[in-house]
Amino acid sequence: MASHIQDQEELENFKYFWKSWGRWLFTALLIAALAYLGYVLYQNYQAGKDQEAAGVLAGLVEKAQNQGDAKAINADLLKLQQNHPSTMAAAQATMMVAATEFDQGQYDTAAGHLTWVLKNQKAPLVQALAAQRLAVVQLQQKKYTEALATLATPVEADFEPLLLETKGDVYAAEGKNSEAVAAYEQALNKLPKEAGNRQLLQLKADQLK
Repeated sequence: MASHIQDQEELENFKYFWKSWGRWLFTALLIAALAYLGYVLYQNYQAGKDQEAAGVLAGLVEKAQNQGDAKAINADLLKLQQNHPSTMAAAQATMMVAATEFDQGQYDTAAGHLTWVLKNQKAPLVQALAAQRLAVVQLQQKKYTEALATLATPVEADFEPLLLETKGDVYAAEGKNSEAVAAYEQALNKLPKEAGNRQLLQLKADQLK
C-alpha cells in the first residue's frame, strides 16, 4: 500500500513538473539537437547554395539568440524556405521557429512550420522529430484524430518508439487507457534495454492498467 502511494505521489510530481516546465524542455531539447545538427552541417557543407543556406541560418540563429525582431527572423526563414527548401539549414531554422511559436502558444503557426518540414526534408531523423513534434502540437490543441494521423508517418525503426510513446499520450488524453497501454508497451518492446526513458514509459503504462 505504501509503495502504491509513493508511486502515485511520484506520478503526480511528474505531472506537475511536466505541466510547469514541459514547454521549456521542448524548446531546450530542440535547441540542443539543432546545435548538434548545426555542427554537422558546418562540417559537411560545401560551396555554392549549401554555404549560402548555412550563412542565412547562422544569421537567423544569431537574431533569435539576441531576441531580434520577429519580422526579420521570419524574413530569413522565408528566404531559406523559398531558395533552399530541401536543405538541412531550412529544416533546422523552421523547427527552431516552430519551437518558439509553440512556447508562445501559437499552435497553428507551429503546426504549419512542422508540416512544411515534413513535406520538404527527407532526412530520417528530421522526419521523425518533425512528426513527433507536430503530433505534440496537435495534442495540445486537442486535435486527437489529426495527431494520430501524424504519428502514422513512416519512420525508420530506430525512431518508432518515439512516435509510439506520443501515440500513447494521445490515447491517454482521450481517456482510451487500453489503447494507450498498448502503444506504450509497443514502444517498450522496440526500445533498447539500456534506454534511459524505459522507466518513465513503464510507469505511464502501469498507471493506466
